[in-house]
Amino acid sequence: MITTHVLDTAQGRPGKGIAIELERADQGVWKLVGAGITDDDGRLKSLTPAGTLVAARYRIRFQTGLYFDGLGLATFFPVVEIQFTVADGTQHFHVPLLLSPYGYSTYRGS
Repeated sequence: MITTHVLDTAQGRPGKGIAIELERADQGVWKLVGAGITDDDGRLKSLTPAGTLVAARYRIRFQTGLYFDGLGLATFFPVVEIQFTVADGTQHFHVPLLLSPYGYSTYRGS
């Protein structure tokens, strides 16, 4: 299972209403495997169904430009894309995004 959440560190609150896509590389071609919008707590728990993942490279794309537009703020990063590798598909992968208009960071969460 892959989940995510967004924390707007500049506003000090969850990044709600952010559109997210999850893709998996399949023989060099990216295929959409999940998508959704963060809830009021900045979380998206439904990117993949529960169960075993295909071992592969994945990328998660956050539509941050639309989010900041909605707040009336400019941003340097209109899209944040994070690529990561799933070697053991039986594990839960949580990929959080700590976001501000001019920077971001991420880590493998639990």
